[in-house]
Amino acid sequence: MLILFAKALHVVGFISWFAGLFFLGRLLVNHAETDRVAASGLPDGALRARILREEYVGMEDRVYRIITIPAMMITWAGGLLMVALNPAYFVTGTPGWLALKVFLVVGMVVYQLYTKYRIMHPMQRGERPLSPWKLRLWNEVPTFFLVSIVFTVIFGKVGQLSYLYLGLGVLLFCLIVYRGAVAYRKRRAGEDSPEK
Repeated sequence: MLILFAKALHVVGFISWFAGLFFLGRLLVNHAETDRVAASGLPDGALRARILREEYVGMEDRVYRIITIPAMMITWAGGLLMVALNPAYFVTGTPGWLALKVFLVVGMVVYQLYTKYRIMHPMQRGERPLSPWKLRLWNEVPTFFLVSIVFTVIFGKVGQLSYLYLGLGVLLFCLIVYRGAVAYRKRRAGEDSPEK
């Protein structure tokens, strides 16, 4: 029964963790977009931008502290408890699937810390380490982790994981996401053009 509790805890944790990472990324994009508000030429554009920046800084901090960090800890606690209760995870299924999953989850932790210290904190000080376009792409990185981890676990546990197909599938998925982002960028540039 305890293993089911650990699995449920793990699932709740990773769903919340991804929600926090996706929301944090969206907030950072919106934060960067306040520069457009300031440069809009509206009489109160600078004031609006300052108010928005202050709001985004507070929201970013709250999302990071209240959602992302606790969810990451719950995910790790549930996952480690599952492995402690059932060490057979190391030897069942496709060889190496659990090691790959742990590697990807560690990658998520690195992504989260990098986002905090190299993007979020500098932006809160008024710096712009990434353009809004690059922030949009950066916000898609958790999608790579989500797809990779889910496919690794589902197919790896039952011994049906092909690392070649996983790699090709994730690469194709990333290409589709990138092409979608480029199309969105072009459409948005067309909407913002002065001719319209």
